[in-house]
Amino acid sequence: MGIDAIFTLIVVGLVLVALALTRLGADLILLGAALTLMVSGILEPDEAFVGFSNPGVITVAVLYVVAAGLTETGAVQWITQHFLGRPSSIRGAYLRMLLPVGAMSAFLNNTTVVAMLLPAIQDWSSRLRIPASKLLIPLSYMAIIGGTITLIGTSTNLVVSGLLQSEKGVTLRMFDIAVVGIPVTLAGGLLLYLFGNKLLPERRSALEQLQQAREYAVEFSVAESGGLAGKSVADAGLRNLTHGYLAKVQRGGCELEEVTPETLLEPADVLIFVGAPECAGELRQVRGLNPNGGDVTKLKVRHSQRRLVEAIVGPDFAGIGQTVKESKFRSNYQAVILSISRSGEMLRGKIGDVKLRVGDTLLLEAGADFVRRYRFRRDFMLVSNINNNPPANFRKAPWALGILLSMILLNASGVLQVIEAAMLAAAAMVLSGCLAVGNIRRYVNTQVIIVIGASFALGAAMLKTGAAEFIASKMLSVGVGPWGALALTFLLTLIFTEILTNNAAAVLVFPIAMAVADSVGANFMPFAITVMIAASASFIIPIGYQTNLMVMGPGGYRVSDFIRIGIPMSMVTALVTLTVVPAVWPL
Repeated sequence: MGIDAIFTLIVVGLVLVALALTRLGADLILLGAALTLMVSGILEPDEAFVGFSNPGVITVAVLYVVAAGLTETGAVQWITQHFLGRPSSIRGAYLRMLLPVGAMSAFLNNTTVVAMLLPAIQDWSSRLRIPASKLLIPLSYMAIIGGTITLIGTSTNLVVSGLLQSEKGVTLRMFDIAVVGIPVTLAGGLLLYLFGNKLLPERRSALEQLQQAREYAVEFSVAESGGLAGKSVADAGLRNLTHGYLAKVQRGGCELEEVTPETLLEPADVLIFVGAPECAGELRQVRGLNPNGGDVTKLKVRHSQRRLVEAIVGPDFAGIGQTVKESKFRSNYQAVILSISRSGEMLRGKIGDVKLRVGDTLLLEAGADFVRRYRFRRDFMLVSNINNNPPANFRKAPWALGILLSMILLNASGVLQVIEAAMLAAAAMVLSGCLAVGNIRRYVNTQVIIVIGASFALGAAMLKTGAAEFIASKMLSVGVGPWGALALTFLLTLIFTEILTNNAAAVLVFPIAMAVADSVGANFMPFAITVMIAASASFIIPIGYQTNLMVMGPGGYRVSDFIRIGIPMSMVTALVTLTVVPAVWPL
């Protein structure tokens, strides 16, 4: 192994460490790696950035526009209204939810599917009196494996398809991978149907947490002047508040044992009210009460412009590991944290002293611009219904669904390649009025595009320097045959996708898989398809896949919950893949 190969493996290793252990954005890390490989002379500029001209990467960007049209017309909600219904048991709920979610994810980005269905499933679970924790992991898992049915089901499929096209001259059509994707989806759905109730915890739903979180505490003190001192609680008008109630009174550092309507107020009494966010605004109108240092009063946003937002701390949040106070949350985000929920439990104590973690569910009071600014970034993953969103244009939903169906048929019939069909569909979404031109940019996740495009540089360097062949030879040193080599390829991809992103795992393992296929004298196609499926099989560690992270807070899940059900899901996916793939694409 030459010095260039050693240097390439060092760069790859540093990328893995940075992605797993730092808070740096994946796009910055991978762009830095591409730049390093280019400056070192290992790659030419056109080789370092070849990913940004790859048809698969461009198709991913275009499909964001298609999905946006479906989102703005409410087409997904329009479909789910006809499927969910009112089942009488958890298994009945699984039957009504799993297959539609898998089918939708075959044609829509799985993150989009989970984002749109999460509030609906939470409300549905509440009406059925089924814990949301029994339904939200299955929602995420079915969205993941449903994406393996078609070429456009997930960006990973398009990335591997682009690699096949550029490296091997092979072009996949829409349903070429359905022969393995459908069995994987059905087997995973059967596992969830049979064992989901036993393997998943029973915890309070996100809706119940939110309702509790809405009752937050605010503190006001009785001013020496203002007319309240000397009055009873009832005479002061504090017994019939619209948005809250007086819970406690602290006097001289001690809490009064009982607060009655006849309790007389004294100067400097600290009154603790519990209620909805509007309670603070209501109390500000009471003469003689002063805010007792609460952050709600420091928020420089007019009350009429405030919104209640439920958000999940994302992987790019700058204050991870810091306390709320240390992160300067209010000044940096112009929002106040009213309540924090972690692993299904509200955190007690002083909010300013809580160290924030990825997956924490926050109830925020913020300005309307907070929603606009962070809704499409990874600092926060918003999962609540945003009150100031325009209503879905359901009148256009049939148009959006018709455009999607036309795109699928044009590619599946061989009339157009997937990138051509996707571009026509995106244009049709705009021309038909399903999507406003001004909204296009906010729906295209540029970070994902940069991550995918930049990661191609690592794969190109591993091929060019011989690093891929070196890893392949080490994998085969245990003396396995073609099927064993295929199983090792699945395992390596699975490990990478749990600690990295699915796309980065696919790009990194693809050249290794091709080298392994050459070493054992096998057909390269089963190895490419195995990488495609395994890169999407991120079930065990929630941080490994965005949809898992999205349901973690609302479902009240712990990491152990994902491990307990994720390992069987990974085993089933591996078994089906390693059985079906060699049968369809002989080794």
